[in-house]
Amino acid sequence: MRFIEEIVVDDFLPTFRSLLADALRERGLTQSEVADLLGISQSAVSKYVHGDVARHEDLLAHRGLEELVERLADGLADGDMSSVQALVETEVFIRELEQGGVLAQIHEGAVPELGDYDDEFAVHDPDSQLRSAERTLASVRRGLSVLENTSGFATLIPAVGSNLVQCLPDAGSIDDVAAVPGRILDVKGRATIPADPEFGVSEHVATLLLAARAAGSDARAVLNVRYDESVVATLRDAGLTVVEFDAEESVEPAVAAALADDPAADVLYHTGAMGIEPVVYLLGDDAVAVAETAREIL
Repeated sequence: MRFIEEIVVDDFLPTFRSLLADALRERGLTQSEVADLLGISQSAVSKYVHGDVARHEDLLAHRGLEELVERLADGLADGDMSSVQALVETEVFIRELEQGGVLAQIHEGAVPELGDYDDEFAVHDPDSQLRSAERTLASVRRGLSVLENTSGFATLIPAVGSNLVQCLPDAGSIDDVAAVPGRILDVKGRATIPADPEFGVSEHVATLLLAARAAGSDARAVLNVRYDESVVATLRDAGLTVVEFDAEESVEPAVAAALADDPAADVLYHTGAMGIEPVVYLLGDDAVAVAETAREIL
């Protein structure tokens, strides 16, 4: 009897740590610094970088693992990512691989009887609500990291502040939308994020996202930025579908009317009303995608 957690310890961790140790050393970190970041001994780092630890071939062939290692190495080496954030992203990645991914396949190879097991409980369930929530929060964190490292993003923050939100696949209310508590603010020319993302802490931007999805949009993420004619023109010039809606109406009917002819619009905006600041809303598949859109228009 072998548990999938044993696969993680015996196969994933040695492969992952050796790849990340190599990547950090390539970025100029000492063995001592790598050991501190990974929470392991310098002798363990030495074994990793000298190839004294076996790496699992199936994991080495997984493109997602390579991308994760490079992203974590860049963030850790530059100081843009904390060890805790790297740990969370890795934990989410592991859960994804456990639930129907390569770790599940390795586990089934080690315990062939699992393939014949027929019961209501699925050992490798890819649709767990908890896993989906973890992935959503991790996506918002990555998107926020993009914004924090985008020179000049503060100039796109409206007076009311920005928020970066992403919803669960089956979202039905703002409690299913992850966002920044208190919004992203321009503090002395720098985008300031007051806290880690949580579910249920955005009302306006989350409501707009849910309204867009109810109107037929497939978007799962939104970022609101400052309105300016030049911003809208740049978005159009980039080939994005830009649609205006009426700020004087309530959000749900206004967005429904705006998306009636083209629910796949990439951008929604309004030019304001009495007491309402004009705003542009960037829609996308996930928080990283909309953050990248914001970076591209600067």
